[in-house]
Amino acid sequence: MPTNYIQVTIQNVSAEQSDLLVAKLAELGFDGFEETENALKAFATVDKFSNEEVVTMLVPMKLEYSIEAIVSKNWNEEWEKNFEPVVVDDFVAVRADFHAPVKEVQYEIIITPKMSFGTGHHATTFLMMQQMREIDFKNKNVFDFGTGTGILAILAEKLGAAYIFAIDNDEWSIENARENAEKNNCSLIDISLEKEPGEKSNFDIILANINKNVILTYISLLVGRLNKNGQLLLSGLLKEDESDILQAIKALAVNHISTTHKNNWICVQIFN
Repeated sequence: MPTNYIQVTIQNVSAEQSDLLVAKLAELGFDGFEETENALKAFATVDKFSNEEVVTMLVPMKLEYSIEAIVSKNWNEEWEKNFEPVVVDDFVAVRADFHAPVKEVQYEIIITPKMSFGTGHHATTFLMMQQMREIDFKNKNVFDFGTGTGILAILAEKLGAAYIFAIDNDEWSIENARENAEKNNCSLIDISLEKEPGEKSNFDIILANINKNVILTYISLLVGRLNKNGQLLLSGLLKEDESDILQAIKALAVNHISTTHKNNWICVQIFN
């Protein structure tokens, strides 16, 4: 049965405004974004959409926008028209099976076209994958908090992780992540529909590419799940979020290793 979506189209958006809007709209439950030359389209399922919240956010920004209801279309076709392979240096490429192989990288991740956050186009996913290159995943237990399309969990297995526990609170994302894991011949990823980490064992590496509010809500719990000498990668964060994140890190007595940047986005690395 088709899923009904709300599409918000915001006109005359600068690159900096687009980054901010993606971050803020993700916090309001939007899980799909399409950027054009001067506009941003954002998608949320009807059950997650609040007209009042969107209007309250957009009106002070004095941006021209429209809101319309759409029936779930053939997202495979839409995505195929717009998606180009994402290449992270000479390290990893994210592509669909209808793309030609990318030969100049160490790893390829092949995903099925579906409208879920994290196809790799987004700067935060790029930053997370870039930083994962610097971490030793061999024989490590990994927790992917908010797995989305499953890209980071898949990369973790390709990098030698012994076990990956991946959760998301969105059924569509879980379905897509499982499909993508199978497509990449992954057998070590446990994908579960959960809102928050349960009483699972601790982990050597935790990946959380979500948004500032969710990270600040759960950062104490995430740090508590880290093994000694464990590492935590955080993204879905804007430059302006860094001070709040670093303050939370300081309060938890863990070490801030680095912050990397791409456009207006950041990735924060923490060591326990």
